[in-house]
This record gives sequence, C-alpha cells and structure tokens, in this order.
Amino acid sequence: MIARRTTTITGSLVAGAFSVVMILPFTAGADDQGPASSKGGKAVDEAPAGVRTTTTLPEKISVDNSSKKTEITATVKNGGTKESGGLRLLVVGFDGLVVKDVQGCSALAKKDLPPGSNSAFSCAVGSLKAGASKSYSVDATFDLGKTGKICLPVQTADGKKTYWQQGPVPFGTTNPSPNAPATPLLLGTDNKPVAPAGDTTLPKTGVGDDVLPWGAAGAALLAVGAGGLWWSQRRLAGRPAG
Repeated sequence: MIARRTTTITGSLVAGAFSVVMILPFTAGADDQGPASSKGGKAVDEAPAGVRTTTTLPEKISVDNSSKKTEITATVKNGGTKESGGLRLLVVGFDGLVVKDVQGCSALAKKDLPPGSNSAFSCAVGSLKAGASKSYSVDATFDLGKTGKICLPVQTADGKKTYWQQGPVPFGTTNPSPNAPATPLLLGTDNKPVAPAGDTTLPKTGVGDDVLPWGAAGAALLAVGAGGLWWSQRRLAGRPAG
C-alpha cells in the first residue's frame, strides 16, 4: 500500500531508529473516511518560534467485519511560518485498535511500546516547510468486541521533545453491526463493544491522572482521557540511562 504524501516536504529524512515493518493486505477502503480532524490534540513542549505542528485523523473509518481490517490516514502538518526542523511521528494503537503497518515507517519493539499500548510505529518525517504536510497510510485492525484508541505524538527527530500529541483518541460506535459487511466508526466516539449476552464489564480504553514512566529522556506520550491528562517518557533505544 502506498502512503499518501504531499510534495511540499524539504529537508533530509532522519533514519528510523527501529525496524521490522509488516505489510498487510487491506479490504476496507480509505475513500470513505470523510473530513480530517485534530480532535483530541494538544500542544505539549514549546516548539521553536514560527513552528506549529498538528496532526489530523479521519472523522470516520470503516472496519471490515470479517477480517477486522481498516485503514486510517494520519497527517502531520506545520501550520507555522518557519521550517520545522527534523520531526518524527509516532502512530500508537490501544486495546481493540491494533496498528499493523504504517507505510515507510518502522515498528517499535514490544519492550519499547508506550504503557497500555499494543502496537506503535515510528515515522521519520524530516523537516516540514511552513504550511507543508505529510500523510501516512496506516493499516490497522479493530476488534468490535473491545474499545479502541489511536495516538499521534509529533516529536523532534531525536525524541527529546514532543511538540504535539493527538490522543489517545477513540474510534467507535454506539451501535455495532457485526453482521453487516462493514461497520463505520467515528473519531472521538467510545465504542460500545459487541459482547456475549450479560457481559457488561468489558474494560474501557484510557487511563486516569497518574503519571506513568516510559523509561527515559526522549519520546513523550500525552494521553487525553476522561479523567485528565497523563504523560510519560522513554529514552531512545541505545541511549544510556542516567
């Protein structure tokens, strides 16, 4: 699957710090995703003057009820007046939403995943000119029997600062239709999981107000949940602790 990218990107690409990319076939089309939204996004560390990074996700995705496959377009943009400098984008999945592949990006090892997540990819965005954006095609699966969220942190290339983070923001529906060919899910909607009769205790995606360590100086993950905000840090692979 080919990643959709704008052609206004300049600057050298930063080599990915991780490896192992799995490419999976996909059956639910991205053409039905509708408008993009920055819902659930928040600025974190202060960006350089004139740099304003944001991300967007589609308002709607469609999940194939047989294969559980879906596709999500993740876009990072510099809406400022100056070039951004080297950036990287993380694409992180939680609970029933599992990120299987992000074209051109590298999978994080299981030991490096943010707390509570099940999958993550690191994308070397490079430097974005003022007004420029770059889009990535994300292959994922969504289990209608669970809740599910996605998170998009935008960091400096070395991971020392996080300028922006969207999510973890839920995709879901209050009316799952597992017997239909596909189920549409809306961004920012808590999924009402399809469950066996009488089972009303399925866990909800998200975390509370606790500060959860992610190991060291580097990638920050700011989670937006019903209870508030939490953030954590993990040292880039290969950097000594201290």
